[in-house]
Amino acid sequence: MPLFQSSVLKKYLADLDAAKVQAAFAVFQQHFADAAKQENIRNAKEEQFQEGFLRELFVDTLGYTLNPSPDYNLTTEFKNQTDAKKADGAIMAGGHYDRRLKKPTGRSMGWCMNCMG
Repeated sequence: MPLFQSSVLKKYLADLDAAKVQAAFAVFQQHFADAAKQENIRNAKEEQFQEGFLRELFVDTLGYTLNPSPDYNLTTEFKNQTDAKKADGAIMAGGHYDRRLKKPTGRSMGWCMNCMG
């Protein structure tokens, strides 16, 4: 079963700026296409590469802003709002850290780098 419906993918892919996609892919390749670096990542413990993964993929490649930068939209060790477990990282979808409220706004999407086993 696909993660996204093909009609949804086609709609969003058609809206992408090809030049921005190519530039982001070039940055991605610089970070992750190096065989020696890939081997080091495979051999590292999750905690050793967690911040690097967030920075290299989400900040450097995809343009997110990592906490503690002002108005961040990406954070680490985010407490799940439904069951109080912590995700390794979370994208603050539709929001950012509101300094006045002293908490993130909008929804969040979290993930765990090593939860699959």
